[in-house]
Amino acid sequence: MRLTLLGTGDARQVPVYNCSCVACDSARVYPARRRGPCSALIECGAQRWLIDSGLPDLTERFPPHSLSGILQTHYHADHAQGLLHLRWGQGLIIPVHGPDDPEGLADLYKHPGILDFSQPFAAFERRQLGELSVTALPLNHSKPTFGYLLEGVDEAGATRRIAYLTDTLGVPAASAAVLMKQPLDLLVLDCSTAPQPIAPRNHNDLTRALEVIEQLKPRAAVLTHIGHAFDAWLLDNPEALPEGVSLAFDGQVL
Repeated sequence: MRLTLLGTGDARQVPVYNCSCVACDSARVYPARRRGPCSALIECGAQRWLIDSGLPDLTERFPPHSLSGILQTHYHADHAQGLLHLRWGQGLIIPVHGPDDPEGLADLYKHPGILDFSQPFAAFERRQLGELSVTALPLNHSKPTFGYLLEGVDEAGATRRIAYLTDTLGVPAASAAVLMKQPLDLLVLDCSTAPQPIAPRNHNDLTRALEVIEQLKPRAAVLTHIGHAFDAWLLDNPEALPEGVSLAFDGQVL
């Protein structure tokens, strides 16, 4: 099982338009420090699922029939805008599994094109997609949002468990209970900002993210959905991340 982080930024991305903070200026000089819309690719056996579709160039990145489908966490534009173009393809159907959100994004439900939204996940539903098992876990966000527990068997026959949780503030108790039934090999977790004196509304700051990591106790944790101000803060606070916790970057393979 392989997880590739295609984008690791928040809705503003990095660099932010017309921002001259140290993180944004650095990202303009060094492309490796840029952050695109938060998304990932999970591969397990013959299965190849895109997690979120905010990247605007999906039709260029993924040739026809190269994806098994899309696991949509929610329908905010920075996580779903790539669907608006992808839907006008021809000659195939792409399943999109995600929360049952009556609003969706723009007119996607009214004019889905090649996208098949007919099988939304129910909360805590587990689906077997070939060699990959996917469980939808409700998260705390301003739109109906799922994180995903991804499970597959390695060459030695051991089950590997990855939790991909973005966008969220903390983790609901019922979802945490599912994640704690067995050890997590990897937790990819929303952490958009540096420590805040008051809890943010829709996303973890570093304080709340570390609380989640302490609760779930994964073997390794990677922080994603990073804002430019958090990147800049970490340049001045390089020791802020404890052992076993790292910052995601675009293109990272886990």
